[in-house]
Amino acid sequence: MAGLANSPLIFVDVDGPLIPFKARPVSRERPLGGGAVQPLDGTGNPLLDRLDPEDGRRLLALGCQLVWATTWIAEANEVISPRLGLPDLSVVEWPDDDEDPEHGLHWKTVFLTRWAAGGPFVWLDDEITDADRRWVAAHHPVRALLQRVDPYVGLTEADFSAVRRWLGQIDGAA
Repeated sequence: MAGLANSPLIFVDVDGPLIPFKARPVSRERPLGGGAVQPLDGTGNPLLDRLDPEDGRRLLALGCQLVWATTWIAEANEVISPRLGLPDLSVVEWPDDDEDPEHGLHWKTVFLTRWAAGGPFVWLDDEITDADRRWVAAHHPVRALLQRVDPYVGLTEADFSAVRRWLGQIDGAA
């Protein structure tokens, strides 16, 4: 995503934040079938109908470097990005080690903090805990927002508002 090299990173998980565990309500803005940008392409995953293309527009509107931080890895660009109207995004490639995280930490926490390389970041995930927030605050040199998304609802306007407020504070500190 050209022109965003100095912008904060936004790490985006798929299952829970973008594909909620419960079907999203049908509305005029989101018709039955999710209003998917593309029809199912043989992936066989009926949960893809839970994607909301509006999430892609709202993520892009944040003006940050979006990064897939999901076990979907590169498949997120093949399957999720087109349905959300997103370009191909950078993808966090998870290490193959079997090292257990510190007690209480999510297995992604330390790795994402390292991936951010000392820069500001937002992490949108449904499995974030206070232990993750405390660890990042103690080990990351700049501010980070770890936004826990309700996995039964997916990303909401409240989540996007929290990110926009945080970005406003980062911009104000620069």
